[in-house]
Amino acid sequence: MPALISHTDPRAILACDQGRLIEAHEYLADVRYTASRLPQTGFVLNLCTNRYHFAVVMGAALLRQQPMLLPSTRTPEMLLQLGRQYPGLYAVVDQPEPALRMPQFQYLADATPSPSAEASFEVPRIDAEQIAAYVFTSGSTGQPVPHAKRWGMMVHNSKAEGERVRQNLEQHNALSPSFSVTATVPAQHMYGFESSVLLPLHNQAVLDASHPFYPADIAQALHRVPAPRVLVTTPFHLRALLESQVKVPALDLLLSATAPLPPQLANQAEQTLGAPLLEIYGCTECGQMATRRTTATLIWETYTDLEIRQQAAPDNEPVFLAQGAHIEGSVPLNDALELHSSTRFTLLGRHADMVNIAGKRTSLAYLNHQLNSLRGVIDGAFYWPQDDDQNAQTRVRRPIAFVVAPELSEADLGRALRERIDPVFMPRPIYFVSQLPRNSTGKLPQQALAELAQALKGGARG
Repeated sequence: MPALISHTDPRAILACDQGRLIEAHEYLADVRYTASRLPQTGFVLNLCTNRYHFAVVMGAALLRQQPMLLPSTRTPEMLLQLGRQYPGLYAVVDQPEPALRMPQFQYLADATPSPSAEASFEVPRIDAEQIAAYVFTSGSTGQPVPHAKRWGMMVHNSKAEGERVRQNLEQHNALSPSFSVTATVPAQHMYGFESSVLLPLHNQAVLDASHPFYPADIAQALHRVPAPRVLVTTPFHLRALLESQVKVPALDLLLSATAPLPPQLANQAEQTLGAPLLEIYGCTECGQMATRRTTATLIWETYTDLEIRQQAAPDNEPVFLAQGAHIEGSVPLNDALELHSSTRFTLLGRHADMVNIAGKRTSLAYLNHQLNSLRGVIDGAFYWPQDDDQNAQTRVRRPIAFVVAPELSEADLGRALRERIDPVFMPRPIYFVSQLPRNSTGKLPQQALAELAQALKGGARG
């Protein structure tokens, strides 16, 4: 049965909370005390904003054999649906949530009896088949769709990520047996859960309890944790950090996910922050599956023992299946890939982003990569508006492009693009904007692009 944590020394540093170093035996004491205060049965909505508190509640829920629910959003309607679907659902909070309409239990940070490092150090072991969490996607109908995450598979996944992290730290000459993990993404997000909670707990590393958002907060959080330092972030937060020119302490590795990383942003990040940048590929159904050094290659390499294979479909469109390692069975992916082997691939884009014009086929991801690779382009995105008079899947013949490039003219941009993409995919019109409507994790919702296109209609240069 996999252990709750990988730390074998009771005095090993497991977490850092506002500069206070927390040892492994203290964490286990907090977990056991919190477990004693939880209801006997139920499902846990872990809303603790402090990442260490979140990790303690996670451990307590595992001891109680109560799965955590990690919904994609926490709207009143979503929580109402979850309450109906999961009887006994309750929330654990470390800050009051007066608008939350369900039983709440307050995390008590200072109530744990002081543990003794000399006391017996017994790390709990959890049944590998126990469901640790349900992670939700919105689903095509808007109903929350649960994906069960079993403890054994989650531990396997986080150790595979740790293996990839250590390889890159060693290449960067960070030879310490441990490392610290600071993250700009919340622990309740799948990527944040995997890379800022499970990664340090299962790789004898240090969990940073903070959740910095603004550049100055990120710098302050990094100053508090011991080196080597790993920053778990998104393109959105990374861009804000670089534009702020805030000085940060020496970094040893950057991890990025949730949205495609523009190549020039990856280059700027490595040059400015002095650390290699690793981009992570994954999905809610499978968790993390592969990484790539974005500045060096377009090719993704899967985690150890994880393979991707291609399967023919009735409509002749290939279906790609992930299997092995931490994945249960064979899981179809929603992405179009180009396989170089069972463990190496190029990401072409999501199936929904594949477009066909005049018999020629490409993806939004490919076009966005080419656009964002141009010198002078700070940010950019292609967009195909839906034709309201046709089937919702029908694309109009010309894409639109939104570009943040204050130093470029439309003629310059057009010439550069023609050297990279087929003429049938040249955007018309091109909208030059001050910024793109990215959300807090760096994604570009299609609705936001549709609203931007409508607002700018008739205002393109040229």
